[in-house]
Amino acid sequence: MKLLIQYLLSIIIFFPIILFFITYFISLKRKKSKVKSFGIASDLTTLVLFFSVPLSVSSLWEKNYNGVVFIIALIIAIIFTYIDWRTKKEIEVFRLLKKIWRLYFILLSIAFFVIWIVGLVQSIMEYAFS
Repeated sequence: MKLLIQYLLSIIIFFPIILFFITYFISLKRKKSKVKSFGIASDLTTLVLFFSVPLSVSSLWEKNYNGVVFIIALIIAIIFTYIDWRTKKEIEVFRLLKKIWRLYFILLSIAFFVIWIVGLVQSIMEYAFS
């Protein structure tokens, strides 16, 4: 049983799009709107992407970028908070966190797909020229 859970978690970490679609369809079945279902799925997938992107980089190029990803995320949060503070009189924390979290989803998703495409091209090149 422990091994099965380990395999499922590994699949979800290396293929977070599977988690996104599962969460999206479960939310739709629970009578949520498409927009709310997409939001719930992206929120959950963002958490997994925070671990998936550095793990993908380390498995392809054997370099550890966990700290870099979290520092960039912290800098983005600081910038968004500063912008929100300068434009509004009162910061709405929940809305601010939601905006930051959704931006993380977009950036980490793009990074994940770019890393996988580059890794795929790299593997094809190594196979073709070896």
